[in-house]
Amino acid sequence: MNHTQLKKFCGDLPAVTSHLALPPSNILVYSIGEKNFAWFKTSDPEKWRFSFRVSPERFIELTDMPGIKPARYMARFHWITIVDVRMMPEEYLKELVQWAYEKALAGLSVKRRKALFDGT
Repeated sequence: MNHTQLKKFCGDLPAVTSHLALPPSNILVYSIGEKNFAWFKTSDPEKWRFSFRVSPERFIELTDMPGIKPARYMARFHWITIVDVRMMPEEYLKELVQWAYEKALAGLSVKRRKALFDGT
């Protein structure tokens, strides 16, 4: 899975919005409601590095793998950065992103979730 396919996967999740954080950060952010669950760095030298939240157990497991490191400024919240998404097995990466999405969704109030999915 390359970064274009992964951006499509993130954007196709239900009720997801994306926006580009302006310079100096240059980050394409994916969120549900007000909760961010993933982002891509869009400028050099870190272009297309992908960061997202994982469980504490997966954080330890994943940060021991080559090409995956704790996300800058967000590691304390168990966010990781994958330097090159093409190195990750597609199904495993989708599973991890789905978990991050569901974790963000669970962080919204019941009223906010209802508004997102029911349009009320």
